[in-house]
Amino acid sequence: MNEFNPKILKKLYRPPSDSHKGQNGKLLLIGGSKLFHAASLWSLKVASRIVDMVFYSSVPENNEIVQKAKEEFRDGIVIPRNKIEDYINEADCILIGPGLPRKEGELEGDNDTKTLTENLLKKFKNKRWVIDGGSLQVIDPEILPKNSIITPHQGEFRKLFEVEANPENGFQMAKRYNIIILTKGPKDYISSSNEYVEIPGGNAGMTKGGTGDVLAGLVSALYCKNDAFLSACAGSYINKKAGESLAKRVGLYFNASDLADEIPKVMKELIF
Repeated sequence: MNEFNPKILKKLYRPPSDSHKGQNGKLLLIGGSKLFHAASLWSLKVASRIVDMVFYSSVPENNEIVQKAKEEFRDGIVIPRNKIEDYINEADCILIGPGLPRKEGELEGDNDTKTLTENLLKKFKNKRWVIDGGSLQVIDPEILPKNSIITPHQGEFRKLFEVEANPENGFQMAKRYNIIILTKGPKDYISSSNEYVEIPGGNAGMTKGGTGDVLAGLVSALYCKNDAFLSACAGSYINKKAGESLAKRVGLYFNASDLADEIPKVMKELIF
């Protein structure tokens, strides 16, 4: 087990002074449902502060919410589910799963979460993918694209791989499928086919609903312009440090929106 060295955060991509809109990352976010409408919005909130453009695709109700929130979401495009493939090629990274339902028949159109996710992963296997939430709970691991990042909690890990969630199994599954696994918990474990690290920190305030969606948005935004393992490690570390920063001011009494707001402040301190 390797210890995470925060100094590697200095390797993260930083927008050059002469860059133009669109050059610093484009993310496609596919998530949300009538039941879990907020999950994808938390991912969107943090990602839109890091990359230049977020293409957001959810159910009509969520698309409408985002359209009305343009004062916070200026650099993005809201797209219907039937236009997803038109934007996949343009995006640097695709995040799929936050808030997607596990039951069949709950998505717009004919595709349930399993069908939607697996069809897209198979068709666009050479893209950068982050798979989270509802998608992780229904797919077959055999279709995970190489170098994709998955962000399971311990229960999702057990369901996906049919083994217990621990560092050694995470490392073995990452090697088997040539993916990056960020297993969430009081200590996060990030595994690649070559190494794995433990990232402690955070606090009990981060058990609240939506904090995992914030993490998924952060990791996928970083993956737009950085390699997969660095993106997963940096996302985990920054997310936990944001929770610790909040705890210094308000104790454990913060929510996912507070965490998303805190992340840019922590990134400034850690990276610049």
